[in-house]
Amino acid sequence: MTDSWVNSAEILGSDLPLELSGTGNRRALLMDALREAVRSGRLAPGTRLPPYRSLAADLGLARNTVADAYAELVAEGWLAARQGSGTRVAERAAPVTPVHRPRTPERAVRPVHDLVQGQPDPSVFPRTAWLASARRALAAAPDDAFGPGDPHGRPELRRALAGYLARVRGVRAAPDRIVLCSGAAHGLRLLAEVAGGPWAAEAYGLPFHRELLASHGVGTRPLGVDADGARVDGLTRRDRAVLLTPAHQFPTGGPLHPARRAAVVDWARATGGLVVEDDYDGEFRYDRQPVGAVQGLDPEHVVLVGSVSKSLSPALRIGWMVLPQRLVAPVVAAKGEREPFSSATEQLTLADFIESGAYDRQVRRMRQRHRRRRDQLVAALHARAPHVRVTGIAAGLHAVVELPPGTERSAVRAAAWQGLAVEGLGDYLHPGAEHASRGPRASRGHRAGAAGGAGGAGGADAVRDADAVRAAGPADASLVPHRDGLVVGYATPAESAYPEALDALCRSLPPAAPLAAPPAATPASAPPPPPAAP
Repeated sequence: MTDSWVNSAEILGSDLPLELSGTGNRRALLMDALREAVRSGRLAPGTRLPPYRSLAADLGLARNTVADAYAELVAEGWLAARQGSGTRVAERAAPVTPVHRPRTPERAVRPVHDLVQGQPDPSVFPRTAWLASARRALAAAPDDAFGPGDPHGRPELRRALAGYLARVRGVRAAPDRIVLCSGAAHGLRLLAEVAGGPWAAEAYGLPFHRELLASHGVGTRPLGVDADGARVDGLTRRDRAVLLTPAHQFPTGGPLHPARRAAVVDWARATGGLVVEDDYDGEFRYDRQPVGAVQGLDPEHVVLVGSVSKSLSPALRIGWMVLPQRLVAPVVAAKGEREPFSSATEQLTLADFIESGAYDRQVRRMRQRHRRRRDQLVAALHARAPHVRVTGIAAGLHAVVELPPGTERSAVRAAAWQGLAVEGLGDYLHPGAEHASRGPRASRGHRAGAAGGAGGAGGADAVRDADAVRAAGPADASLVPHRDGLVVGYATPAESAYPEALDALCRSLPPAAPLAAPPAATPASAPPPPPAAP
């Protein structure tokens, strides 16, 4: 009988370990221990204490002893009791001896306006629809969903993704080809471990991705980028893989030209290389239907990497890799025996979110919202700064505002002075490409060193074929002409804050260059000098 009473009391309460040292009245010892806990700051003002029955069971005391101690400390002002909210540490019972904590540097002042690319406005997360999916998913979840996670990922989500990606992105994959991960970065880590290096990468891209690959021993070599996307004619047999953003080059904004899409697949087939397709915002195209994934051209040589960080929220930490059959087992093995990151319950929730149509509705809603934001950006610049322009296709969550040469750094500083957080295009340039852009001589030397000699054979010949790659841009595929610009994340601010952010952006832009005065006309023959005065 006693055991059942103790167990029920323990279930009702919360833990509060106390040391009742010394001899004498147990109520007095308990009161001294509680006072000391308040004085030392261990029990902060407002902390709720366990119910007296629970604490009595934990300490082996009579319930009346604990109840009387609580009542006495309430009378003394150490505790406060209110009907329906239990017994708490009184707000005025601040610790006598403050707890000393090491001083930390002052936090940087947050900008007033945020146009940094990379995340959607968190206020538009579909809370109600997500909660409904979570309830359905938990109610229908099998028992094994609450055991150790399968590193392959929940089959419910893999099936839902296989259908969605086939329908929307033209991806060719069975559910067993999909391996779930905690995001694109996690996927790249796994691929770096399995595929090895070196890799080629677009000259403009996320520095974080290059640093991540380097931390796993995989170096990257830059490929030039122009209006038609990456210059894939720079690929060689030495490259084990190439990292591309074909649907919407990040951050410059151009899609990979159809001829180059075919050419990079030809390179992979001829050399055994791997195309890693970062499909970070492929669903968000505003001027036409989204272009299908390159993975659909050759599922055995292309890995598609995606996540919900742009479509829903980066807080969900759910991503996926659509893999060639030969890489599924090595990637799953690289993850380990258990799923270390992505929650099984969130995977089940996302599966229901997709199957119920809520994901499609959210993407369409965000597509309309982002298109309106981009149109507002273009209109504001046309009205207030017609000498700059937005480049790239109408897609994604960001745009590049092209600036006059030599003005990028000053524009970023001016934006900071306006309380605006925005990044320069140069922040995304590969260090090797920056070196190559100093001149044709340096560029040729850089590429020769990276390619390991002239006259690449095999797969390099395939991608150099004139019918495969349009002749566009500089002859050297590693040469990246210097560009000045700002990368504007128009999806980031809340709806009410966006107009003010645009205003701050326009105030930060460099003025138009003054028109040069026409040169003074030089007459064909000078008039004769006036006669001298007599």
